Amino acid sequence: MGAIWTMGELLVEIMRKKPDVGFSQCDIFYGPYPSGAPAIFIDTVARLGHKAGIIGAVGDDDFGSCLQNRLSSDGVDCRYVRRLPGTTGTAFVTYFTDGSRKYIFHFEKTPAVQARFERMEDVADVSYFHVMGCSLMASEDFKRQIFAAAEWFRKHGAEISFDPNIREELLGTRTLNDVIGPVLDRASILFPGQKELSLMSGKRDVESGVARMFDNPNLKIIVLKRGSKGCTVYTREEKHSIPAYTVVEKDPTGAGDCFDAGFLCGLAESRDHVESAKIASAVGAINAAAFGPMEGRISRKAVARMVGFRL
Repeated sequence: MGAIWTMGELLVEIMRKKPDVGFSQCDIFYGPYPSGAPAIFIDTVARLGHKAGIIGAVGDDDFGSCLQNRLSSDGVDCRYVRRLPGTTGTAFVTYFTDGSRKYIFHFEKTPAVQARFERMEDVADVSYFHVMGCSLMASEDFKRQIFAAAEWFRKHGAEISFDPNIREELLGTRTLNDVIGPVLDRASILFPGQKELSLMSGKRDVESGVARMFDNPNLKIIVLKRGSKGCTVYTREEKHSIPAYTVVEKDPTGAGDCFDAGFLCGLAESRDHVESAKIASAVGAINAAAFGPMEGRISRKAVARMVGFRL
């Protein structure tokens, strides 16, 4: 099996202990939790037993050690994670009982968005390079670095997978196409939510949106994430709907990133789209059942128990 790599922001997350407590109120936070969508994704890949690597940067502080130690201990290749002067990027998050979340990000001009892509001649046999839209929105220079990495991996045989992960608070005055267009054009696997599909395609209904996205000749698979309703996998010839696994949700943060990892790991094991989607749904559910963005007890054994087939 080839390796799976990614590049993006590495953060620690500081989380409200209970929902419906706004940032303007004085109350308790928990953390720091290792976080950042690319970090959550790649840590899950490693915990599922696959070769996994990340390109990024953390500060020369204890938060940086928290992040790097967690990734390394879970088996992620961190050779290309740099320790830079400064404070590690941070995200504060609070939840509301209507399902919404609110963030305060502190990573502009921090090491989180200062990683540089370098030629990686010592990295070979990579099956997938995964890109997160939130990483592209972090800064213009960081976006260019990720574009360069995606192009390098693609030229060296990797397929590009893309989760739009649109964070409107990071988009600013830029258009969505300006930010994600070059990666979207090169992606062979796409992981949108329904709102993201509508934003990217300009279509209100799902089927029309899917058809529009398949105008991209490079795109092979669309995995539409529908939260508690499960997911639907589209190819140009087939459509498969897979229900979600029921858990007592404690924290949805990171579940979508874990889902992406589960699906790609299934494909890397030459599983069909249905089995891969079941693995993805199980991984996302296990993560959502724990408090903290990558604190779910994800393992091949735990996933196998949930999906009912051997991993």
